[in-house]
Amino acid sequence: MNSVKTFALMALMTALLVFVGNFLGGQGGMMIAFLFALLMNFGTYWFSDKIVLKIYKAQELQRADQPELFRMTESLARAGGLPMPRIYMIPSDQPNAFATGRNPEHAAIAVTSGIVRSLSSDELRGVIGHELAHVKNRDILIGTVAATIAGAISMIAQMAQFAFIFGGGRSSDNREGANPIAAIAMIIVAPLAAMLIQMAISRSREFLADEGGAKMAGNPISLANALRKLENASKRIPMNASPATAHMFIVSPLSGGGLLKLFSTHPPLEERISRLEAMVRGTAVVR
Repeated sequence: MNSVKTFALMALMTALLVFVGNFLGGQGGMMIAFLFALLMNFGTYWFSDKIVLKIYKAQELQRADQPELFRMTESLARAGGLPMPRIYMIPSDQPNAFATGRNPEHAAIAVTSGIVRSLSSDELRGVIGHELAHVKNRDILIGTVAATIAGAISMIAQMAQFAFIFGGGRSSDNREGANPIAAIAMIIVAPLAAMLIQMAISRSREFLADEGGAKMAGNPISLANALRKLENASKRIPMNASPATAHMFIVSPLSGGGLLKLFSTHPPLEERISRLEAMVRGTAVVR
């Protein structure tokens, strides 16, 4: 069901792109913005792993640095039918982790120094399984496609905004009877809608990674316990994290409530734990 939801959201975002493009800029404006966004995100897809690892000052580990972590990751990778990823350490007290890389053959898992100290071996095994599930599900690719479409929608809206300002409120194709109020509303609402759909896609992928990671690790409750610890620690221990990369972590490294929860890229912790507990009971949780 999560896979179906992801593809449905991707289709909805594509439909939104076509609708916004036709409404604001016509076919020509839509294609220019889409191609520019595609080029930008193509570069991001190929080099995002190096960029994000550098942002967080992650250092690649060797087996001698963390032999138990290497043995654990190798065992889980074999269970998931995956190549052994590179392992990086982020110098941060907040316990957290993320996976990056354009495909399983070029994958990396980054863990903070805090997570190695904070979790038991079984809990850490669940977290590594979750990140390997992201790699197996090629979530970096899905996220890049979603970002491409969302970026194209935002660019079309910006182009329409400039055209509206400097064109005296006329539409780009001089259609008669164009409604300037509707155009302004579309300029404001379209990027927001695209962002919300993109976040919904990210949440669906987290559910899939929880399920896949729990199966690899063989113990859904250990991952559920790890999520509780990580969520509580993220509220107490600050991390110098960028909102642009917060979606990559197993739990959001950003603390706060209110609007931040509304625009969260992660599902509610209670729902994630409920689904993991349902796996133990052999029941399905439908949301």
